[in-house]
Amino acid sequence: MTIKQINKYEQAVVYLLNFDGWDLKWSGGGFEHYDAEGKTPKGFDCKIEMKFRNKYYATKMLEKYKYDKLMELDKSIVKLYFVADPKGNYLYWLNDLEMPNIEKKYCPSTSLWNNKKEMKEVYLLSEEMAARVHFND
Repeated sequence: MTIKQINKYEQAVVYLLNFDGWDLKWSGGGFEHYDAEGKTPKGFDCKIEMKFRNKYYATKMLEKYKYDKLMELDKSIVKLYFVADPKGNYLYWLNDLEMPNIEKKYCPSTSLWNNKKEMKEVYLLSEEMAARVHFND
């Protein structure tokens, strides 16, 4: 996946959620620690981190660094993690989610720009932890 493709997917998710009562704006593909911000359908301020996977994994990996950056935001902001993979789409409401134990995994040092790997602290979220799920049939 190229950065242009990922940006289009992020914009598409924002567009579709806005049809469902959200009021979101795409972050513009910059270096924020989230990909969209705006309001939930109930009018709460929110920020969303998104990941698009080409391969299915039973658990959805969230880097601890990304989680920490979201959680540093004002407590009144709803923090969300959206994951799309070949089997479905998953939306995690992070504010009140009891996170699993931190694990260490070798991951790309950046998402797209090189082939180097480094050890990162991550959370492996189960599909059952997602508040909203849509399975691709």
